[in-house]
Amino acid sequence: MKVIGLLGGMSWESSIEYERIINECVRARLGGTHSADLIIRSYDFARIEALQASGNWDAAGDLLATDAKMLQDAGAEIIVLCTNTMHLLADRIEAAIDVEFLHVADAAARAVQAAGVQRVALLGTRYTMEHDFYRGRVERHGLDVIVPDEPDRTTVHDVIYDELVRGVVDPYSKRRYLDIIDTQIGRGAEGVIAGCTEIELLVGPDDMTVPYFPTTRLHAEAAVEAALR
Repeated sequence: MKVIGLLGGMSWESSIEYERIINECVRARLGGTHSADLIIRSYDFARIEALQASGNWDAAGDLLATDAKMLQDAGAEIIVLCTNTMHLLADRIEAAIDVEFLHVADAAARAVQAAGVQRVALLGTRYTMEHDFYRGRVERHGLDVIVPDEPDRTTVHDVIYDELVRGVVDPYSKRRYLDIIDTQIGRGAEGVIAGCTEIELLVGPDDMTVPYFPTTRLHAEAAVEAALR
């Protein structure tokens, strides 16, 4: 089994789910008392959020690239970035390491393809929905991606930062999300990518009338597959 390095704490509310899912999947695959071999760099998310809000992506990229290299030097053979948004800096991270980096958008796109879905709605932070680093990567798999229009896009973003990263799960916000998802289905979406790891704390597959692609689980399962192959 290869050693997985996790860049997490963005926020810990979701990155702890990465650890749980990865360990459960390893135990299911190998049995007995097996669990994953992990090295974890967890952040004070307030520091990360401040860099995002100020648009200081260079500083954020330097931080993540340095810490990815630190995980590699500590023995990590696979690097997993436990956040969708910060994949905006994936190229910076990959350039700093010599080991495998698993991109969350690739894991999501493969699952969408496997489900036979062509047109998919992407929900996430404003950065994920409005920049091309994620949407473009999914589209390179031959898929069509749509994102909510305003003001729904702001609603999706604000619920993540004002509630979910703080551990607040509000039934009213869940209803708002489901209404936004219904709107995307009305625009032709055949499935929904939960393109922020915290969204899975609010909305699950049982809430959907179309296929749902929870990126935390998909990314974590891809990490286990890579570690065990």
